Amino acid sequence: MTGLEFVMPEVVKGLTGLVIKAGWEMANIPIDKPVKQLIFRASQQYVHSYTKRHGILKVLGMREPIPLEAVYVAVQCLDNATLRGYESIEGLEQAYRESKRRQFGFREPSKQPGSTIANQKQYLMVLGGPGMGKSTFLRKMGLEALKGRRKEGFHHACLPVFVELKLFRDSEINIQSAIAQEFKTCGFPDHERFTNTMLEQGRLLILLDGLDEVPTDRMSDAIAKIQDFVDSYDKNRFIASCRVAAYRHNFRRFTDVAIADFDDDQIQAFITNWFRNQPERGKECWEKLTSTEYAAAKELTHTPLLLTLACLLYQRAGQFPTNRATLYERALRVLLEEWASEKELPRDNLYKGLDTKRKELMLAKIAHDAFQEDHLFLSKREIVQWIEQSLKEMLPDEKFIDGAAVLKSIEIQHGVLVERAEGIYSFSHLTFQEFLTAQHIGENYRQVEQLVTRHLSDERWREVFLLLAGLRTADDLLLQMQEQAQACLSPELKDLLYWADWVTTGSQGTYKPVTKRAVAVYLALALDLDRDRDRAIGRALARTLTLALDSDLEFDLALDLDLDLALALDRVRALALTLDRARALDRALDRVKIFKDVNLKRLIAKLEVLRTQILNRRLSDEENFTVTRNIQRTWLDVLHLDPKLVNLSKAEVESLITYLNANLFLVQCKQAAVRVSTAVWEAVEAQMLRA
Repeated sequence: MTGLEFVMPEVVKGLTGLVIKAGWEMANIPIDKPVKQLIFRASQQYVHSYTKRHGILKVLGMREPIPLEAVYVAVQCLDNATLRGYESIEGLEQAYRESKRRQFGFREPSKQPGSTIANQKQYLMVLGGPGMGKSTFLRKMGLEALKGRRKEGFHHACLPVFVELKLFRDSEINIQSAIAQEFKTCGFPDHERFTNTMLEQGRLLILLDGLDEVPTDRMSDAIAKIQDFVDSYDKNRFIASCRVAAYRHNFRRFTDVAIADFDDDQIQAFITNWFRNQPERGKECWEKLTSTEYAAAKELTHTPLLLTLACLLYQRAGQFPTNRATLYERALRVLLEEWASEKELPRDNLYKGLDTKRKELMLAKIAHDAFQEDHLFLSKREIVQWIEQSLKEMLPDEKFIDGAAVLKSIEIQHGVLVERAEGIYSFSHLTFQEFLTAQHIGENYRQVEQLVTRHLSDERWREVFLLLAGLRTADDLLLQMQEQAQACLSPELKDLLYWADWVTTGSQGTYKPVTKRAVAVYLALALDLDRDRDRAIGRALARTLTLALDSDLEFDLALDLDLDLALALDRVRALALTLDRARALDRALDRVKIFKDVNLKRLIAKLEVLRTQILNRRLSDEENFTVTRNIQRTWLDVLHLDPKLVNLSKAEVESLITYLNANLFLVQCKQAAVRVSTAVWEAVEAQMLRA
């Protein structure tokens, strides 16, 4: 269903009335009953033809088309195509970092619904990058116009005509002839006179789609012809579209607006519409996208085309690819190759041999070198120099490389690089820069080594590590990450790991030795009486690492040995709580058998004795402190743990956090990896959490 079936009789009736009034009565042409019937049938055919051709969505290899109005989400428009107010790269960089978002959207400029602007402006130029929904918006406005003048839709009594400007690549640029052909095809009598009358009366909504799809050598002629046509028939309403990178023209009369990225409400609405017949799957898709794990993937879905790709993938598999590098590679391929093919865009073959793969390698080099310098925004001059340097190496037979022309071609055709302000560019999505950076690093073993040495603890490079693991066999990466992690260990921390290894090796439990060591480290950290923020972070990391190593561990790590009794006013109640936790821990450890030679029943007996000693007594502050220390010593004694291994200095705690973070990240990279040899991962786990 296209959405017009429910109103088809009214639409045809209204359109017939409009056609008769504007096309024949105004021209003083006599109308008898057979002519009325002919006009009715032609109007009926016109509505059917428009909805069949322009009221459906079928992209990216979809098996079947779907009604455009079934998934359409109202677009928002900005009053310009670039970020105003930023005159320097430094200003853009600062604004981005202050926003603390992954998106390259810093200020929230005033936005208006596209339909509102289309109703207000007689001449409208809609700009946007590839896949932003420009054509879809024009088609939707045509559907609204077919429904007749309505308060909640299109406010003007106009007959929509959709003209794809790519038709003029090889043929004469004649818009009036193209319109007349639309009416002729649907059987309108005396179609040429009818076209003239409708144009002269201003009864058409003329939708000129894809100015950027006109070949460069015909662009000047096309612009001149369009402007002359608009001037000749200025009573009509016009909406045109063009890729923002290709728009360097000042169309008289036209108001320029840019389609804004989808916000979260629009993304969720689109997903809900897409999965209208599978609401639970739609809910799951949205929840997955809003999870921390898929933050980078969600960034891509602010573009309608890539949101459509995400919905298609989720619909087919019931999940996103477990290897997220696969998702980003697919999205990049859509922009570099598939979308241009689907749109039948003319390819600017500037240089023989500059194929998609070479473009990708060139973009990967730019992405990596900029990311290495912590630059997200680049001057046009920098990018042009990078392009020319790369192409001279790739295409040695070319005598002259015009980097600016290549940049413009990439910007227009693919939208991977975007001009954010005058002469200042960035990648369209941070995710693409990270993915291309990972691709570049993966081509060179030496680059992998430098990545690990310089950036293992750098949160900014986190996504690059995960993507690199998903692009190639991750053995070298994981081994180097482990080696770098071990370098974080101080002598004191090594002693803690010696204890964790000793107290678990040979225990009866069937869990992996690394899982047992992780539990031991977690419990040791829980025995530290100092409860500052860093120590809390360390305990949380140890807990997360334990669950990452073995999510099926039948041991409640929430049994935190919270010994911060200094804050408790009632030592008897505090000891009772400690005893309850000790008993629960005893039962849990008896099930999993992680420790060797640890007798928690002896611990419980000692705690009972301590409780008896302070029962019905009012303790001084000094006595309270002594009791707290005695509780800690009791635990440490039973676990055969030296007190100095839990009473860590601030510097040691910071080193431990770095070490645990590195090991947790190591596990996450293994989970993200496309392939890891069994022998390598067994070697990694054998060394993890050991001195």
